[in-house]
Amino acid sequence: MTNLLSIFLELTLSLSLLATSIPSASASDWAEWRGPDRDGVSLEKGLPTKWSPAGQNLAWKVPFGGRSAPIVMGNRVYLQNTSGKGELEQERVMCFNADTGKLLWEHRFNVYLSDVPPHRVGWASPVGDPATGNVYVFGGGGSLRGLSRDGKVLWERSLGEEFGLLTTHGGRTVSPIIDGDLVIVSGVTFQWGQHGRGAHRFMAFDKKTGETIWVSAPGGRPYDTTYAAPIIVSVNGTRLLIQGASDGVVHAIKPQTGEPVWKYEISKRGLNTGVVVHGTTAILTHSEENLDSSEMGMMVAVDANSKGEIKKEQTKWSVYGWQGGFSSPVLDGDRLYQVDNGANIAAFDVTTGRQLWLQNLGTIQKASPVLADGKLYVGTENGKFFILKPNATGAEILDQDQLGTEALPETIIASVAVSNGRVFLVSDSHLYAIGKKSVLQLGPPTVVNVVAAASNPVAHVQVVPTELILRPGAKVNFRVRLFDYRGLFLREEPLASWTLDNLKGSIDNGQLIVATEPITQAGLVKATVGGVSGSASVRVFPPLPWSENFDAMALNTLPPTWVNTTLKFTVREVNGNKVLVKTTEGSSLLSRARAYLGPTDFSNYTVEADVNATQKRRQQGDAGVIAQRYALVLYGNSQMLHLEPWQPETGRTVTVPFAWKPDTWYRLRLQVENLPDGKVRARGKVWLASETEPAAWMIERIDPIPNRQGAPGIFGNALAELYFDNLKVYGNK
Repeated sequence: MTNLLSIFLELTLSLSLLATSIPSASASDWAEWRGPDRDGVSLEKGLPTKWSPAGQNLAWKVPFGGRSAPIVMGNRVYLQNTSGKGELEQERVMCFNADTGKLLWEHRFNVYLSDVPPHRVGWASPVGDPATGNVYVFGGGGSLRGLSRDGKVLWERSLGEEFGLLTTHGGRTVSPIIDGDLVIVSGVTFQWGQHGRGAHRFMAFDKKTGETIWVSAPGGRPYDTTYAAPIIVSVNGTRLLIQGASDGVVHAIKPQTGEPVWKYEISKRGLNTGVVVHGTTAILTHSEENLDSSEMGMMVAVDANSKGEIKKEQTKWSVYGWQGGFSSPVLDGDRLYQVDNGANIAAFDVTTGRQLWLQNLGTIQKASPVLADGKLYVGTENGKFFILKPNATGAEILDQDQLGTEALPETIIASVAVSNGRVFLVSDSHLYAIGKKSVLQLGPPTVVNVVAAASNPVAHVQVVPTELILRPGAKVNFRVRLFDYRGLFLREEPLASWTLDNLKGSIDNGQLIVATEPITQAGLVKATVGGVSGSASVRVFPPLPWSENFDAMALNTLPPTWVNTTLKFTVREVNGNKVLVKTTEGSSLLSRARAYLGPTDFSNYTVEADVNATQKRRQQGDAGVIAQRYALVLYGNSQMLHLEPWQPETGRTVTVPFAWKPDTWYRLRLQVENLPDGKVRARGKVWLASETEPAAWMIERIDPIPNRQGAPGIFGNALAELYFDNLKVYGNK
């Protein structure tokens, strides 16, 4: 009887968890860029077979475009793009009435301390939460924020400053995903402590508070940034988040805990396409270098019920030479459709991988097709939008429209969203609602609550929140969450055994009281239940002022509380003096580095440091200091001094010539202050460290779209080695 009850409860739990991950079909929401099941498929019927940008079957259009897919939730359409040009450019979320196209609100936010170029901002799509009506946005510059239905900021996290998240000139950014009470994102990070090494990490945050719940690094060395779409499926009672990553590996992890389940390495480059799952078969695609073939690209089927590392001989089938690297596939029963990089759409048998047919649509492809009402809706980068009716032998073109002109097309990079009888299409300049002008108004989505699992043994202990930044004397209450072997929640445990690792303070019944000593700390809060342990990461920073000359540090070490330093900086002795060295590394992910030293909520302060540049093959690197999301940087090869919040957007950069000699120590000082009128003034100076400081500031900028807070830091681009010494951070005088 007990076994039968256990089986019944486990089955009930699995069904309940599956239901919570999928908004009710009757609600007609398309709250994520790959749709309700995160697979590019809609169950809606009666969708348009023809339309025209001139008006046929066009409910409305508005002159706002982008590169990311729209989402639709609660009769509202959300779009992520950019606003403004030059020094006024910001990232933006827009909210429209789904029936009329009326703009209801927009929320703008800054890009800062990022290598993403202006034309690649707004890469990710927002994600909606039908349970609360809230929207979550992951910016190209590394800002993650939660917004209410009406556009109010609920919380914000700066993943560059807090986690060492890399944002590159490629701009590739993963769209967030909702799972229960979590918002999950991923990217290449260089954090601190156990997560100091560079890796593609998955990070989960409480959707209500923004607190960090877990961080997972299941992979190896990253090669580049990526934007593969995650999918969450249930395989034999275990829920899996499956996603390709920057290490050329597809990873399956448990979404509520971040625990790795299986992985399959298929390339030495990052992966950008979403995975689809047919029964217990996961189908993976890419267009990069293969590990065991000279051909570029592959489609491969693996057992999603696997554990650990999947080997080549364990795969079900593979197709080499298929370059489906940007557009994610969709499933149609036993057929899979995908558009390759050259805009050729093909059908494959999901059982054998055999290609069934191939049809050309254009020349360049990024957008993923959406399957709905027996039709495929897909656009190309050439501005052509197709409505196709696929079958076993080919695809009938029901409708084909050119957006813009062939000479000046409206580029289509994003997938469509399907909601309430309409197809929402984004080009680089417009948002279109294809379908009837008036449609049936549906009620709110049905939300199914997750029930607790049966009393299975504890397999995972989760201590929350984690990745905390505290001050001396702070008090924090931690919670212990228990999960079974499938990653399913069991209960919260009030009777855990608590210990501190490398932290000064006390812990009692989950309450941490940090020691009042004004020192920096980096350590763990550990909890153990039934022999199973988990931990939360904590860093402690005293109030300003700070100073660091590295004399007390051991050689070949790093300040333990700094972010984005591992493999990039090290303490070394130079001419009899200990200094921090920005090392020269071959990887582009290592050569440029912004190291962050403390909390993100600092404001009105000054950072100064001594810097020294060597020269190698007539190349001289760049070095600078960071305060409140502004950087004062000496550029070696150009012999210029820059004051910049966002280096690729040159419209907001102030420059002056400065002859910076190699093998010579200079003193940099950057002061940032919040002005009464809401703007920010940043100003800096540089002088020979052996000489008297000049009275006047050399460079200044009044920022009309200011950054009112941010972490202190240093910047180094080591074309040749750079040295830092005598670092100080203090409040403005």
